[in-house]
Amino acid sequence: MTNPIADLDAQPKPRRRPRRSAEQNRTEILRAATIEFATHGYAGARITRIVKKSGSNPRMIYEQFGSKSALYVATLESALGALRAEELALEVMHLDPLEGLLKLFDFMNGHFERNGHLVSLLRSENMMKARYMKKSPRIHEISSPVVSMTERLLARGVAEGRLAADIDPLRLYVMIAALSQFHLANAHTLSSMFKTDVTAPEWRALRRADARKMLAAYLERA
Repeated sequence: MTNPIADLDAQPKPRRRPRRSAEQNRTEILRAATIEFATHGYAGARITRIVKKSGSNPRMIYEQFGSKSALYVATLESALGALRAEELALEVMHLDPLEGLLKLFDFMNGHFERNGHLVSLLRSENMMKARYMKKSPRIHEISSPVVSMTERLLARGVAEGRLAADIDPLRLYVMIAALSQFHLANAHTLSSMFKTDVTAPEWRALRRADARKMLAAYLERA
């Protein structure tokens, strides 16, 4: 007769998961929360799913963030912070002003295409009239330097006689953002209405080239 206890002892013991630091836990929670909020929106998101995906527990989430709404705000800050950090790391100030602004468009266009979660988060937050974004002073702080960078490129282009003199930096930045994400935020409806797959790489490449030409024509001095 076999000994069930002996058989259990003979089985390989499951490996313990390496203990994570508080910062690693925060990173994993934010990663899981980003997917959850981008997929289900704020109202539909569930802490239980975030717990499962992050390998965490509810106590840890509430210790780190305090509440579901605070976790959501932290998710928005993280997603927008990544965009701003990469924008500010762009080496554009040494370029011809027009090329510098077009490079900013190229970057933003690519960033939104690679980070669909950011498009989803912004769409959801807009539907809630920026209710939670307004609670974050950090989002305003990380956004301001980008408009300043755009303003400096415009000023140099105007001084050199290359760019039109009546362009507002903030309106220009909003235009660049719109040209970079409208087709992504509305991909399903556009594809359905016009029976064309606007998610196809070839279509997106042609649209990007069109948008670039439009932007250059707007920026250049007549």
